[in-house]
Amino acid sequence: MGRSTTWMGLMLAILSTSVQAADSGAYFSHQDWEVACDNTGTCRAAGYQDFDDPQSVSVLLTRNAGPDTPVTGKLRIGEVNLDDVQLASLHDDPGIALRIDGRLVGNLEIDPDSLTADLPEKLVAALLAVFHRNSDIEWTHDDYRWHLSDAGATAVLTKMDDVQGRVGTPGALVATGSNREGNVPPPTPAPVVVAVPVAEKAGSPQPLPTGDRPDLRTALAATLGSDDECLGLSPSGNVGELEAVRLTDRRLLVSTTCWMGAYNMGTGYWVVNDTAPYQPALVTLSASGYEDGTIYAAQKGRGLGDCWSRDDWTWNGERFVHTASYTTGKCRLIAAGGAWILPTLVTEVQKTSETH
Repeated sequence: MGRSTTWMGLMLAILSTSVQAADSGAYFSHQDWEVACDNTGTCRAAGYQDFDDPQSVSVLLTRNAGPDTPVTGKLRIGEVNLDDVQLASLHDDPGIALRIDGRLVGNLEIDPDSLTADLPEKLVAALLAVFHRNSDIEWTHDDYRWHLSDAGATAVLTKMDDVQGRVGTPGALVATGSNREGNVPPPTPAPVVVAVPVAEKAGSPQPLPTGDRPDLRTALAATLGSDDECLGLSPSGNVGELEAVRLTDRRLLVSTTCWMGAYNMGTGYWVVNDTAPYQPALVTLSASGYEDGTIYAAQKGRGLGDCWSRDDWTWNGERFVHTASYTTGKCRLIAAGGAWILPTLVTEVQKTSETH
């Protein structure tokens, strides 16, 4: 009775967790697992070793939207704490075994350069079958062991079912039922964004050609919300220089440094008229840079650089459209630059030679 009540409470808590709607992407994390679902309905769940385990490993489970879609999997052995002896051993013999509760489930070969492998259907099914219980899941090679945690897996896979509209269907990963599989929503096509060339195709933003403009600073500051801060727009006007790049014959992209942290910084970008009234439109306060019609924000999750987030905005001739958003997964020492690409926003960017 107590176990059933606890499980039902967990299910209700997961399904009521506030996340973005599926058409705009969703992200959910619990213990050693996380899931990111993008705006097309594709979901990617990633699990890792226990936080205190120095032998890092991750499994990625991907499922597209729509009825009767399969789950595919990938394995990645962490490279950050892998010593030269282990690496040489994997190059000599790339065989990896999956053992669950001490029982051999199956074998695969890992790419010794990328330390990744596609999981056969049999191994994906074996993992999905034991995530609901407390199991000892390990990947082995000679005397080496990498333990995959199942803590949080059930919650994350339940959220995946929820976002994809599978709860209560035969194809659900957790809460199966008799609801028609055909009622599972189909995938949503990725939006198409046409990237229009800017007037200054090369080069980065430069100081305003007419010098500082206090009235422009005032106009930019007026776009900030009550919780927003931007050092470059301080009343003194001495903290950050305003820079600009020309987008069209009448509009500029203006930027200034807004904040700085231990290993990240954020630049604010606005689209403005090149003369008053400026009518500024804020794009972001957390950008890392700009290049040929694209503003990008790449931020480290921590100083080690084993986890990142990235967002892109693309100029469509009228405004900068948000065209990409993803993280590289949890900070678990899998790889420099992150373990996976876990998007919540994907688009199809098409370039055109026509200017607006």
